[in-house]
This record gives sequence, structure tokens and C-alpha cells, in this order.
Amino acid sequence: MPTAQAVGSVSKSRLIPAAILAILVYGMIAAMLGTLLPELSKKFGLTPEQNSRLALVQALGLSLASISAGPLIDNKGKKTGLVLGLGIIAASLFALPASTGYEMIMACWFTLGFGGGIIVTAANALVSDISEEKRSSTLNLLNLFFGLGLMATPFIAGNFLAGDAIKLCYFVAVLTTATFLLHATTPMPPPSGERGFKAAEIGQLLGRPALYLLAMLLFLYVACEVGFSTWLARHLMAQGMTEKDALNTLTGFALGILIGRVVVSRILIKVPAPVVTLAAAVLMTLFTYLTLQTNDPTVALVIVSLAGVAMAPVFPTTLGMVGDAFPKATATAMGIVITSGWAGLVVSAPIIGAIAGDDPKRLQTALLVFPAASALMVLVNLAMRPMLRKAQ
Repeated sequence: MPTAQAVGSVSKSRLIPAAILAILVYGMIAAMLGTLLPELSKKFGLTPEQNSRLALVQALGLSLASISAGPLIDNKGKKTGLVLGLGIIAASLFALPASTGYEMIMACWFTLGFGGGIIVTAANALVSDISEEKRSSTLNLLNLFFGLGLMATPFIAGNFLAGDAIKLCYFVAVLTTATFLLHATTPMPPPSGERGFKAAEIGQLLGRPALYLLAMLLFLYVACEVGFSTWLARHLMAQGMTEKDALNTLTGFALGILIGRVVVSRILIKVPAPVVTLAAAVLMTLFTYLTLQTNDPTVALVIVSLAGVAMAPVFPTTLGMVGDAFPKATATAMGIVITSGWAGLVVSAPIIGAIAGDDPKRLQTALLVFPAASALMVLVNLAMRPMLRKAQ
């Protein structure tokens, strides 16, 4: 990973827009499955259990990419990771409309997950180096564009494309291609052997208990955030809501994440990151539970938006804590923690599918996984605080 001097030798005015567009694209990809599940389920006759397998293969792709991308990025540079990830996503999106069956859809979602996992690790590692002094605050500002992408996909699909999966795929594919070209032509700092990943240091990295607690925090969080956005529209429609109302509620969730990250980026200047993530976990427990208790479109929109605000700071702030605790091989440490996050989705998706079975109405019971995971986040946060203070 480059030193501060190496980063300074490259124009931040070009690096920051490139990182923003990469995270925006990933946000749009993250919302694709939840947005398209109603139409895909109708077109191919998919059950909730089959839906859960799509979420599972996406999570597997994310996991495989994150664990392998960290050392690649530390040693070959962020540009290599960003260009590779964007290229894989663009190819997957152009292939998805040509899918003729469930197996091909699964393959496309695996590669979308794989490309997305590379982007998340590379973009966050790049911004982590750009602003070391206010790492958690800056990462929240960057990741508000994830919320914007997460909001844009269901909003565009529900209000402009009438839920047309083919048009949505091509729209996002064209945007991804443009982002790919921008990254390919943007100078980025090269890797530095001084802070890069060395195989001899992996034992020292894995010997830090703080790494495992940070990984567990993201394991539980991603199971909630990505799972919530994936299953929300399908659940609300099973409770009698129209597709448009369900997609607009999903848009409200993304808007909550966007607003929350704008607000918390200022809060983090004065309030320690562990305190912010603890408050977020408590509020997540409350709002994810309340979401499952209503089928009124207006009430659901308000509660789901508040759930988005509560979730907003957890992912980027956790990565900020990783950067603070692991100044060496930062992308590798981030890759491990992010991989644990995707593993949360790998574990939760089949659990939800197994509980719901073939009956969409049983999703209400299955989705109690989210408030339960949020409550566990509170305990993990309390356990890791002494270790983070020692690391700093």
C-alpha cells in the first residue's frame, strides 16, 4: 500500500470521483437482486428457497473476491483491483438479459458478486489511504454513494422502467462500462513494498483478536443490511403491498442509508467510532423488528427509512476501525473483514430460505434473523472496545 507521499503525488481531485463512481456502481449492483426478485420469480416460477440460492451464490462470489483481492491490491495496486472488478461486473450485466434459465441466472449473480467484492475492497482501501487523519468520517462520506446507488436502482426500475429487468441491466451495464473507462485512464498511486502484504506477516495479522471481532461485527451487519435490501420487497408484497409500493419502500431504505452517512460523517469527527457503531446496532435491532410488524405502505416507508439511517454508519466505520488498527497490510486486513461480512450473507440466506420454504408469507418469520443478528452486534461491539483502545 502506498505511503502518504505516494498518494499525495497523484491528484486527489481525480482519485475521489473515481472511487465515488465505483462505490455508486456497487450500490446499484447490491440493489439489483432485491429489485428484480419479484419479476424473476414471476417469470421463472421461483420459490423463496430458490431466491435464497441466488442470494447465496452472490454472497459466495463476494466472499471469494474479498479474500483474494486484498493481497492482490496490496501488491499490485488499487487500480488493478478496480479495473478488474468493474470489467467483470459490466460483462455479467450484459450477459444477464440473455439468461434462459435459473442456472444461468445463478452464474451471472455469482460473477456480479465476485466483481462487486473486488470493487468494495479496492475503493475503500484507496480512500482509507487518501484521508488517514479522518479515516472513518471520509469512508462514511464515500459510502453515502453506495446508499445513492442502492436507492437509484429500485427507484429507476419502479418509476421509469416499469420493473423491466432487461432495460435495468443494460442501463447499469452502460454506467459500469463508463466507470471502467474512467478508472482505466485515471493515474493511481502504485503499491509500495513498505506497506504491502507479505506472506510472512500473515501469522501476526491472524494473531490479533481485534481482527476476529471486527470480522464478526461485519458478519452480522452484512447479513442484516444486504439481506434486508434483498428480501424486503418480496416480503412486503407477500403481505399484500403492491410492487410499486414495495419498491418505493426499498428506495426509502436506501435513502435512509444515504442520509445517515452524510450525518454520521460529521458526528464521527467528535464521537469515537465504537460508540457510533454501538448506537447503530441498538437502533437496528428496534427498526428491523418493527418493519416486520406492519404492512401499511406509509408506516413501512417511515420505519424502513429509519432502519436505513441506523445501518448507515456500520460498514464504513468498521472499515475505518480496521484501517486504524492495522496500518500495515491494510487492504489484506480489510479483505478478511469484508469477506467475513459476505459470509454473514452466505449463512443467513439459506437459513431464511429454509424457514420460508415455498410459502412467501412465511418470510415474516424467517426475517426475524435480522433483529436477532443486530442484537448480537451490540455484544460484539462491547467485547472489542478494549482491544481497539490497545491497538491505538
